[in-house]
Amino acid sequence: MSPAVLTGLDRLVAGGFAPLQGQRVGLLAHPASVDARLRHAVPLLHDAPGVDLQRLFGPQHGLRGETQDNMIEWYGFRERATGLTVRSLYGKARKPTAEMLEGLDTLVVDLQDVGARYYTFIWTLLLCLEACAEQGLRVVVLDRPNPIGGVLREGNVLDMDYRSFVGLAPIPMRHGLTVGELALLFRSYFELDLALEVIWMEGWHRAMSFEETGLPWVLPSPNMPTCDTALVYPGFCLLEGTVLSEGRGTTRPFEIFGAPWIDPRALVRALEDWELPGCILRPLHYEPTFHKHAGELCGGAQVHVTDRESFRPVLTAAAVLVAVRELWPDEFDWRPPPYEYEVQKLPIDVLAGGLAFREAVEGGVSPHDLAATWEPELAVFAQRAAGFLHYE
Repeated sequence: MSPAVLTGLDRLVAGGFAPLQGQRVGLLAHPASVDARLRHAVPLLHDAPGVDLQRLFGPQHGLRGETQDNMIEWYGFRERATGLTVRSLYGKARKPTAEMLEGLDTLVVDLQDVGARYYTFIWTLLLCLEACAEQGLRVVVLDRPNPIGGVLREGNVLDMDYRSFVGLAPIPMRHGLTVGELALLFRSYFELDLALEVIWMEGWHRAMSFEETGLPWVLPSPNMPTCDTALVYPGFCLLEGTVLSEGRGTTRPFEIFGAPWIDPRALVRALEDWELPGCILRPLHYEPTFHKHAGELCGGAQVHVTDRESFRPVLTAAAVLVAVRELWPDEFDWRPPPYEYEVQKLPIDVLAGGLAFREAVEGGVSPHDLAATWEPELAVFAQRAAGFLHYE
């Protein structure tokens, strides 16, 4: 049975790789860079007649997804099956150097995003666009679905004074765009003199769930195992800026959260007062196998999304932080730097893209009142993004 959606990679293959004929090509990819038949982009481009695939690049977590945790650098190697050199864009360099791009005509980018500002693959995309503009290379972006949809947006828009590798452009925490649309927006916003082609999907629309696409889900990074993970991630990634476990070291990262000193039932009772839409928070205990509180019994909760259209991950995560801080003020704390190459600012401020989020939590502001403050800037962003929306 054919999928309802053809990705940019599927359409490139179906079209006989026409945009890459006669080109010396570099490919930026990761484990989820597969077609509908689960064939990876590396062998597809390597074996394509008329395409001279010369070099491979990988983002955070690596071309093969080999680094389990975040903030673990990896280094280049020679890919065994093709003999091609693989260059790391999450090690000594995050932006391709002139030497890395030397001899190429076109850089192909095929990255599955998850729809959240903190997910670093879109910033690797931006840095590649900048580098290719500087070196006069053409970029071809193979578009893929936003797995949490292209309708809803949530959270604040990044304050550029808090620019970092988890936010390099003024977009919201949940941005509602595809990688192809983001590429066009980035080119315009940063005024890049760049030959850019997006190979758009066929069959995707903005309200479509990932399951409706009929495409296989492949982990784009080790702690993004399911579409459910992606759905909660725009909110619960913020817990990386705290002493709370965000569920790394469990089988349900970001859906599960907690700490050794949390009483699960007391926490869930407090959260029920907020009447958070589209989800049920279930009290639980768990023991992370690695990362924060590894080997310790933690109390906390699991987020069960019951209605994707009404669920608001950032609102829900804000409520969790307000409640935990009020219930356990002596134990709760913000995580100190460094975080994603930022050594001065608090990680929560880097993730939240400014001070307002942390100040609201510290002030005990109702999460619903906090969410209301995002609406004016989301409206401005919607106007800015409107000219780059390709899909209905």
